[in-house]
Amino acid sequence: MIKRIIYLLLLAVLLNACSTTKYLAPGQKLYTGGTVKVDDKVISKGDAKALSSELKTYIRPKPNSSLLGMRIKLWLYYKTKARKGFIQKFLSKYGEPPVLVSQVNLAKNSEIMQNRLQNISYFQATVSGDTIGKEKTAKAVFTALPGPSYTIRNITFPGATDNSLDTAVKGTMKQTLLKKGDKYNLDVIKNERIRIDTRLKEEGFFYFAPEQLIVRVDSTIENHQVDMTVRIKPETPDRAREIYTVRNIYVYPNYSLRDTSLKLDQAAPYRWYNIIDPRKTVRPYLFANTVLLHPNDAYSRTIHNNSLNRFINLGPYRYVKTKFEDVTPDSPKLDIYYFLTPYKRKSLQAEIIGRTTSANYTGTQLNLSWRNRNAFKGGELLTVTLFGSTDIQVGGQNNGFNVYQYGVQTSLSWPRLIPFNIKSSNAYIPRTVLTLGYTSVVREKLYSLNSFNGSFGYQFKSDEHKLHELNILEAMFVKPRNVQQLYTDSIKKSSNPSLKHVIDPQFTLGPSYAYTYDNTTEDYRTNSLYFRGKLSLSNNLYGLLSGADTLGGKAKTLFGTIFNQYIKAESEIRLFHKLSANTKIATRLLAGVGLPYGNSTILPYNQQFFIGGPNSLRGFRPRSIGPGTVDPTPLSGNGFIADQSGDIKLEANIELRQKLFSIVYGALFADAGNIWNAKPHQPGGTFGPNFLTQMAVDAGFGLRFDASILVLRTDLGFPLIKPYTPAGGTRSITPSFKNAIFNIAIGYPF
Repeated sequence: MIKRIIYLLLLAVLLNACSTTKYLAPGQKLYTGGTVKVDDKVISKGDAKALSSELKTYIRPKPNSSLLGMRIKLWLYYKTKARKGFIQKFLSKYGEPPVLVSQVNLAKNSEIMQNRLQNISYFQATVSGDTIGKEKTAKAVFTALPGPSYTIRNITFPGATDNSLDTAVKGTMKQTLLKKGDKYNLDVIKNERIRIDTRLKEEGFFYFAPEQLIVRVDSTIENHQVDMTVRIKPETPDRAREIYTVRNIYVYPNYSLRDTSLKLDQAAPYRWYNIIDPRKTVRPYLFANTVLLHPNDAYSRTIHNNSLNRFINLGPYRYVKTKFEDVTPDSPKLDIYYFLTPYKRKSLQAEIIGRTTSANYTGTQLNLSWRNRNAFKGGELLTVTLFGSTDIQVGGQNNGFNVYQYGVQTSLSWPRLIPFNIKSSNAYIPRTVLTLGYTSVVREKLYSLNSFNGSFGYQFKSDEHKLHELNILEAMFVKPRNVQQLYTDSIKKSSNPSLKHVIDPQFTLGPSYAYTYDNTTEDYRTNSLYFRGKLSLSNNLYGLLSGADTLGGKAKTLFGTIFNQYIKAESEIRLFHKLSANTKIATRLLAGVGLPYGNSTILPYNQQFFIGGPNSLRGFRPRSIGPGTVDPTPLSGNGFIADQSGDIKLEANIELRQKLFSIVYGALFADAGNIWNAKPHQPGGTFGPNFLTQMAVDAGFGLRFDASILVLRTDLGFPLIKPYTPAGGTRSITPSFKNAIFNIAIGYPF
């Protein structure tokens, strides 16, 4: 059977090749690509192979694309050329006209490759080209004779003189990209000029440019070596040789294109800068953390760029325009103008969200957000969001137990650290954030919960990769209402203490700190990393001072409510490795542990861990696994299966992502994990030394439709191992579409 399939595939490839060449006119030949043969015994086989691969990338035009030898796009071009029907017109967008061998300019390609070889140290290189053809196809063959490579013997920089520019260039010599013994490379020389210019821009040489540097190369040295001399071109203008310092700084907080006058007579001095704001739209202190250059400072490109980033990160401003004015009287000076174009101060936004889950819930959510940028004229962002949602289950295990939510969430963000005055000069504005919110959760036929939350803390980035979030105080109070008889009966019939725990009053109060490192946005990296760690505390000091001890019969209250006492640590690490331009391996490891003590024997429900679902174990329904080997199904007689929760969580995921075509990506994945209780509450649910044998495992495949601004994801997960043994069954599961879980989600799982 397998042999027949292979034969059929080979036959299909052959037929397809014939079907795309039969449309060619007499005398035409389809171009099938080019090869480069490096034929020179002077260089090593390794270098020859590397040169051959590099030079091949310069051959133009590219041949028609193919998949497994089949020129599908070319075939579509011919089949939809007439474009008579709707389908033909649609498919014609993906067609590709034939690339003919007559379009290949051998002389031009040879010249480009020869120039490239000369630019990377092969000064004596020659390249020639020819075509080799069959009846309907032809390819290009190029032969390169590189000759010997030239290496660097000496590099000379300008000597230290009274000329400040010569001295500054010499001062950059230790970091030079030009190294003795390296091969000559024109790209490295260009980058060296940019490097020197970048350094000079930090020292006040505002008008200098990389083109004003020249690197002279002497190739007459014996043994195929070169001497390099870095010099400033004689025609460099005088002002490019000067160190410029700052004289005055002007900020325009309410600029528009209609403004044609600088209005310097209306400038209001504030500390080291001037505000031109006739309408008094902001308080002058707003820019104390953004205007990083000061009068008499030497111009620095990095500090200036950091200021621009900070202006944008303030929040109220859409655009920032900069103007530099040379105001040199006796010494080189610059006046700096920052023109800020604000957003509309107040805005109202409505958002409707549709969603579906693998637990057969279909839901909608409406968010109505009001925003006030620059609420108190100090760059504050005030946001008030009203929300409401419904999640209705049609069919499935929890039929009829629908979920409704509504509430309000407010936040106020200041672009500074209150009440501290911490100086920093990076590109990121630190923030102080205050949040307050209320949520009502109604689980039909079961119970309702009122939830109040608030926090006060700081967010700041130490560099482009590192984010710190320190909440001085986080508080949450959850109180049940309208607990139905069906739910209380479920509590009595079940040995699962978490059922009652869901409706217990919960009161958490304490600090938290989270650290995030993320370089995954840098697409050029072969390996990239995302890490997030968080530590949370609740009522630790107060619990110790009050002598809280629930197990000893000394449960304590705060504001008339028994409070929760715990320490909780969470971490997540994601590693991404590029196998090729279109193939990537993504892995994730999650670990979390919460240790209740003193006034608590279990984490509050809103702080517990859950597992399963489209962003977790995709072969299992959301919150349907654990803790440990606990079987979640015994309550099915009541028509209700509770969410499974725990104090400890371990999860690992791996996914192979492959671009298929256009915006469509495929994925193969496997997931494993479980949750556990920290203390004995349920038989089989406590974390112990055999935790690895209690892992739930699944595997599957899916598609991602990545349109950049939106990623639609579909996954089909097959459970392989359950952590519990169902009645009359086994933990291992034979993969089949009958027990597969289909997930639809927005965005990548991690």
